[in-house]
Formats: sequence, structure tokens, C-alpha cells
Amino acid sequence: MKNFLSVKDVVNTELLAQQAIELKQNRFAFKQLGENKTMVLLFLNSSLRTRISTQKAAQNLGMNTIILNLNQDSWQMEYEDGAIMNGSTVEHIKEGAAVISEYADIIGIRAFPTLIDKEKDYSEYVLHKFLENVKVPVVNMESATVHPLQSLTDLMTIREHTTKPKPKVVLTWAPHIKPLPQCVSNSFAEWMNKSDIEFVITHPEGYELSEHFSGKANIIYNQEEAFENADFIYAKNWSSYTDYGQIIGNHTDWKITDKMMQLTNNAKFMHCLPTRRNIEVADDVLDSNNSLVIKQAANREFAAQIVLKNILKTI
Repeated sequence: MKNFLSVKDVVNTELLAQQAIELKQNRFAFKQLGENKTMVLLFLNSSLRTRISTQKAAQNLGMNTIILNLNQDSWQMEYEDGAIMNGSTVEHIKEGAAVISEYADIIGIRAFPTLIDKEKDYSEYVLHKFLENVKVPVVNMESATVHPLQSLTDLMTIREHTTKPKPKVVLTWAPHIKPLPQCVSNSFAEWMNKSDIEFVITHPEGYELSEHFSGKANIIYNQEEAFENADFIYAKNWSSYTDYGQIIGNHTDWKITDKMMQLTNNAKFMHCLPTRRNIEVADDVLDSNNSLVIKQAANREFAAQIVLKNILKTI
């Protein structure tokens, strides 16, 4: 594995998830792999689980870690080629990224979309500007369109808690107070489409994901129908892809409640977190014995660690 940017960098999603599960039995077994190596984690956006879990995963493998909040702890970066830098930006990505890669053996990057310019966001502009100017492997810690570390975690968690070889997994849109990116939902969809599960996406009309990501998923606009006989319910808000970055309608009735969960096959509940309690999902669902959100978050460490282990074996 040279880079970990999306599911396209993974030969076998099920195998990688199983390797992450096995790694949990002895997280320090491969500590010599990262000895005297450094991972630099670059954050252009806020983070809790990704920041801590990826740093811990690197340290489990013996790596040194450096965390940098770009544009806050460092100079503000310019990304445009040919820019006349007479404004607020101080350092160009060509020098900035190149210098960082001199200090790092692996670089992690987290850069959210603007939710304004769809073409630019879906070109993964910021991520690719780094890739053009570094000479070490890059791990995507959530970009404008995908969050592969989260999706590997999700598959890993489903495999740990399923009672059948091919469970029914439902990705459901949930309401929110502000427009959110499609990253987690896009990524979850493409990973589920690559894995051996029955996959359903449910959302109000107007919230269709890009077909590039939704792929072969069964799309159902009736949430109650979609929930029938589900083994896993994965809730996530996302803004419109067609009317890019917009909230279409109120749809507060799409909140995940215990009444809705009763329609399922005693389904496990999943969410990437953070979640707005009693907006996206009710307390009694989050606090129930069927909620996997904390176990899911804990698995972020091992998903990141198996990715870093595979990259370290190549450098």
C-alpha cells in the first residue's frame, strides 16, 4: 500500500477489516516497524477521534508523531499555481508540502470541502495539491469527498457484531441544524459496495449521493420501508449533492427513534460521531444496548493502525 486515499487503494476490503480485528489482540506486536520513523498529521479542520486514534495508532507501531493545525499553528497556505501572493497567504503549497515531507516518513491530511464549489471539492483539490508536492506516503484523514479510515472502521465493526454472513446494512439520512459534507456517506457507500453485505441507502428526495459513490446500493425514499429487517442502521446527515451544499426541506421526522428501530431485525445502531442528540438520533437509541457508537469509535485506532502497518512495510 503506497498511499491510503480511498477504497481504491485497498485490494480486498473484507481482508483488511479482518486484519484490523486481529490486530486488536496485540496492538504492540509490530512496534519495531515504525521505530525511528515519524508521522506528521496535518489538520485543516477540527477533529477528535481521527486526531487521537491516528496518533495512537502510529505510536502503537513505534512511530514518532507531530501534529500541525495548518493555517493556525503555521503560515497560511496558498494552493493556486501562479498566484501573486500579495494577500493573506504567506507560504505556497509547493514549498510548504515539500518541506513537510522532508521531516516525515508518512503524512496524514484532513481537509474538508467548501460546500460551495462542487467541481473543485469533488476534484479533491487540496489533497491532490499535497500529493503533487510530497515524496512520502499520504493517509487521507477525511477529505472533500471521502473518509476511508472511518469506512474501514465501520466495516470492521459490522464484521465484529454481525450474526450472519451477509447482513442488511442501511445508511439513513438524518436531520441536522446545518449542511454537512457528503464525505462519510460517500465513503461508507463505496466501501459497502465493495463488501459482501446487503446495502440500502434511504433519504428524502433531493439528497441523492453522487452515483459514483452510491453505486449498486438499493435506494429507498421511504425510511420505514428501508428499516424493515435491517441488521445495522448507520445514521448520518449530509447536504444535497445536486443542489450542492444545501439543506432541502425540514424533514425532522427522519430522526432515528426507538420506534423506528423497532421496525428492524433488532438492529445495531451506528454513527461516526459527533452527533446532535435528539436532532439526528434520540437519546434512547444512542444509550441503548444496541448502540455501537463507542465501540465503533474505539475501532478507529485499529483501522488506522492496520493501514499504517501496511504502508510501513513498503518504506
